[in-house]
Amino acid sequence: MNDGPVRSKRADARRNEKTLLDAAAAIFVESGVDAPVRDIAARAGVGVGTIYRHFPTRADLIIAVYRHQVEACAEAGPELLAAGESPYAALGRWIDLFVDFLVTKHGLAGVLQSDQAGFDTLHAYFLDRLVPVCTQLLDAAAEAGEIRSDLQALGLMRGVGNLCIGADSDPRYDARQLVRILIAGLRR
Repeated sequence: MNDGPVRSKRADARRNEKTLLDAAAAIFVESGVDAPVRDIAARAGVGVGTIYRHFPTRADLIIAVYRHQVEACAEAGPELLAAGESPYAALGRWIDLFVDFLVTKHGLAGVLQSDQAGFDTLHAYFLDRLVPVCTQLLDAAAEAGEIRSDLQALGLMRGVGNLCIGADSDPRYDARQLVRILIAGLRR
């Protein structure tokens, strides 16, 4: 048994994993979560064996993509606020990222629901990471007088999520347009 310190991944290994997860997410959006692993490998510029070395099963890859996208969305909120645009503009850009995540998530969720306990854990992780970020963005926009101050992050996120549901089954359905209308309705 090794009782030594746990080493974190090297910077290049983290970059490679990020590239792989970004590629998998893009392929999942384009072709669904059942897309061939060779397509993901080609997009990431790696061999199929590299994917299986990191993620021995498709479920492992799907969970990693889900967590990666939650983290990217969570980290983007404060970065958008700090970028200097208006808080309302930062909120709008963050909602665009959230929509990208949700469109991917619907396919992921279908696969993950076969393991209800695992799905519940991931959903709790999703809420724990993203509700505070959305709250921060809403609060900043309300304090700037750009939007109403009576909005709750979870309600907005559910509304956006509900508008995204049709995107996975009808290519003519434009969730982004509907979400833009919703976000425009927040303005004072």
